[in-house]
Amino acid sequence: MELGLTAAARGGLARRAAPIVGGCALAASAAFVATHDPGAAGSRYPACVFHQMSGLWCPGCGLTRGTYELLNGHIGAALGYNIFTPVALVAIVVAWMAWLRVSWGRQGLRMPQRAGRWLVIAVPVLIIVYGVLRNVPVASLRALAP
Repeated sequence: MELGLTAAARGGLARRAAPIVGGCALAASAAFVATHDPGAAGSRYPACVFHQMSGLWCPGCGLTRGTYELLNGHIGAALGYNIFTPVALVAIVVAWMAWLRVSWGRQGLRMPQRAGRWLVIAVPVLIIVYGVLRNVPVASLRALAP
C-alpha cells in the first residue's frame, strides 16, 4: 500500500521529524534525571571511566549530578558539582534549536564572526584549565572537585 508520498517528501518529513524526536528524547532524559538522584546510593548511572581508571576528576565529572540539582532548583549545588553545568545545558538547548531551525528550512543560529573565533580558542582552553585545576591538591582549589 502506497502512502502517496514521494521519496523527496519522505526525506523532507524525516529531516523535519528528527529534531523533534531528538527534542522529545532530551526532554525525557531531563525528566528522568530530575526525578532520579544520581548521587543517591544504588543509583544506576554509569560512573566516569576516566575517574575510575585514574582517580582524577575530568572536566565533565559532576555534570549529571549538577543537572539533577539544577533541574530541582538548586543552582548553588549544581555549580558545586560542576561549574559548567548551566553552560553545558544552555549549549545543548542552543544546538538543538539550531538543528530544529535548519531542518525546517530556516537560517541557522549565527553568532558574530569575532565571537566564533574567540570561542573556538577559549572554550577548549577553559575546559582544560578547569580539568587541571580541579585536581590540584590545594585547599582553595578543592572546591572545584565534585
